[in-house]
Amino acid sequence: MTSSIATDAEDGAITADAKYIAGSPGAARATASDTGTESGGIATTEVGQLAAFVDRVSLDDLSPGALEQLKIRILDTLGVAIGALDAEPIVAIRGLIEDLGGTGQSTLIGGGKTSPEKAAFLNSALSRYLDFMDAYLAKGETNHPSDNFGATLAAAESVDASGADLLTAFAVAYQVHTRLSDVAPVRALGFDHTTQGAFAAAASAAKALGLPAEQIANAVAMAGTANVALRVTRTGNLRHWKGLAYPHVAKEGTWSALLASRGITGPEEIFEGNKGFKALAGDHTLDWASEDLESVTRTIIKKYNAEIHSQSALDAALDIRKQDGFNPAHITSIELATFDVAYSIIGGGEGGDKQTIRTKEEADHSLPWVLAVALLDGELNPAQYETERIIADDVQQLMRTVTITPDDSFSDRFPQEMPARLTITLDDGSEDGNVFTAEESAYDGFFTQPLDWAGARAKFDALTTPFADQGLRDEISDIVHGLENHRTSDLTAALARVNTTRA
Repeated sequence: MTSSIATDAEDGAITADAKYIAGSPGAARATASDTGTESGGIATTEVGQLAAFVDRVSLDDLSPGALEQLKIRILDTLGVAIGALDAEPIVAIRGLIEDLGGTGQSTLIGGGKTSPEKAAFLNSALSRYLDFMDAYLAKGETNHPSDNFGATLAAAESVDASGADLLTAFAVAYQVHTRLSDVAPVRALGFDHTTQGAFAAAASAAKALGLPAEQIANAVAMAGTANVALRVTRTGNLRHWKGLAYPHVAKEGTWSALLASRGITGPEEIFEGNKGFKALAGDHTLDWASEDLESVTRTIIKKYNAEIHSQSALDAALDIRKQDGFNPAHITSIELATFDVAYSIIGGGEGGDKQTIRTKEEADHSLPWVLAVALLDGELNPAQYETERIIADDVQQLMRTVTITPDDSFSDRFPQEMPARLTITLDDGSEDGNVFTAEESAYDGFFTQPLDWAGARAKFDALTTPFADQGLRDEISDIVHGLENHRTSDLTAALARVNTTRA
């Protein structure tokens, strides 16, 4: 998209010969000089180099394999979002947005329109709430790049972007989010993974809006400066904010991109400057000129509805459950050896107590609880997170038999693998009991065993069937699979027709 801007010599008014900005027909995209600020040398700063990368990439930079995996993640993200439509916090947020009103430029999944930043918040909250989305594993950080889809979708729809533009912007989110997590982890410092996400959300929203490099840089600088988040979000007793911290970042990234489109500027040296991001995350180097759009192929998709580091352990649990002679009613002990990150976040390490479980947010981040319920029920899907199931005596008692130990050799294999060794002892009347074991290092959906379209569609159908009939599910799936041949509005029009209550 382009917009030519002219300045009236007599009164200094800015005029435009094309509409540009989201929701403002006829509004012009301002430049730094138009708003009286100095363009300076932002192009030579590190955020300027990041912005130049974002500006130059196109759909052609994605390999066929990466493009297919990106579409699989869009379908997965939408399935998880639709599956959360009737969740209590989501209903409350939708009601707030409706009460606030405002211009309708971007579609809410399940119907209705609002401003782009509010749509980014709700749609990101939908895709995040079930905690069933994708993930990226860096040695010192774990994030969920699909969290950026709400921002990308809202921004793209607001300017009637093509499906190809939407895909490209979403691929940008994956690259920026994952690469910053590789070189600048902040979890050990007490900060949340949404911190790097602010850079990604702003970059992808700005790309979707079609902003030039300087405005992309300003959007990224503003969002990155303002959204350094505390890790307490995911420690101790978990609350609703665990699932809403990234939607907040998606909202702020979109808002920063909209501000930048009107000429608002951010710190030029957000990374390398005095008290900049490197003062927090440490010195690091990324050569954005040599980056590609392939990081999506290194991300992973959840097989089970639980925190990402539990997935291989849950595979081991369900393998044991299928073994001859196994009966969960006779379990006396459950011993899990796993890698340090899993122990730290969900196994009782720095994340705190994981055996006082009362809410959905606490349950899906507790290795003892998810192992117990999977062994009892033979599955771990949204139905397991009904309050009655979370606090049921059988799962509450069984999870207290779980002992979790970090294994140094397993930790050395992470993140290229997710090793887990599960040993379960039954009291079957024999002298030493009956012992069952299983060991896993990956699962279907891990980057070494990537999910294919059929697998993604099966998960999508399982989550969305209560909210969309076969015809609508087929329509959404077909649009996503051929998204480069559609407009963003084709996808949002279909998403608007999904029911917000279960059939």
